Amino acid sequence: MRKIVVLLLILTISIKLYSQEFRCNVQVVSQQIQGTNKQVFQTLQNAIYEFMNNRVWTDHVYTMEERIECNMMFNITEQMSADEFKGTLTIQATRPVFNTNYNTATLNFVDNDIRFRYVEFAPLEFDLNSHLSNLTSILSFYAYFVLGLDYDSFSLLGGSTYFNNAERIVLNAQNAAESGWKPMDDIAHKNRYWLVKDMIDTDYEPVRAFNYRYHRLGLDVMDEKITEGRAEITNSLELLQQVYRKRPDPYMYLLRLVFDAKVDEIVNVYTESYPEERNRAHDILVEVDKPNANKYKTILEQTL
Repeated sequence: MRKIVVLLLILTISIKLYSQEFRCNVQVVSQQIQGTNKQVFQTLQNAIYEFMNNRVWTDHVYTMEERIECNMMFNITEQMSADEFKGTLTIQATRPVFNTNYNTATLNFVDNDIRFRYVEFAPLEFDLNSHLSNLTSILSFYAYFVLGLDYDSFSLLGGSTYFNNAERIVLNAQNAAESGWKPMDDIAHKNRYWLVKDMIDTDYEPVRAFNYRYHRLGLDVMDEKITEGRAEITNSLELLQQVYRKRPDPYMYLLRLVFDAKVDEIVNVYTESYPEERNRAHDILVEVDKPNANKYKTILEQTL
């Protein structure tokens, strides 16, 4: 009986050790802040690292190899008071491509609306049902947003639970003094409110379907079936074209979010493609992503 108890204890500890979802690299940059206690920024960096990597965000068990790779870089540009800071956050996330050593980007985003209070050595507390602090709400919002993107890339609309959690964080923060949480905080729809609102909007559902088809039916099969995988990627681009032509809102920043992560990779996908397929992909891409039209010209220059 005692051996059984010990075994159960070991299994419980093992599950706890391997249930965290993120392998998140955290950097806090503070070069623009002069004449202050620099140690607080190192302490802050350590606290954010622990918060992201040691917290359990889902009900699923992750092995070390399955953890989601992400990077968070806080650039602190202003110290408002002894414990209040302002700056930007660059967040990047990737997921592995099946049967390869290649990681594909799922998110590459800069949040310019970062403002929070942090008292050195104070614990970072978070509650999904209330807005306890702007820092932990921001961290948790992006944790769930990245999880949503990751799960969507493995199963159709598989990330809904996590996007709904991100939306709950936004709703909890509607009375927060800090900006970034409310619709009027960014007229171009480039803030946390609009990111998750658009992601769960049925008018943008083809963008989520693109995420699944591009990754799971496209990239993940190209190791063994390169022609079939690339054809699926080309077909998936039509889902973005549907959204572009429907224009659910005047800014459609969600499409920009896709291309900020994918533009160079998409060009590389067609390195050894056929002329008809290259032309089709090129025509879709220059229509829906005009800022990168010059990059897409190289697709037409590829040769077998």
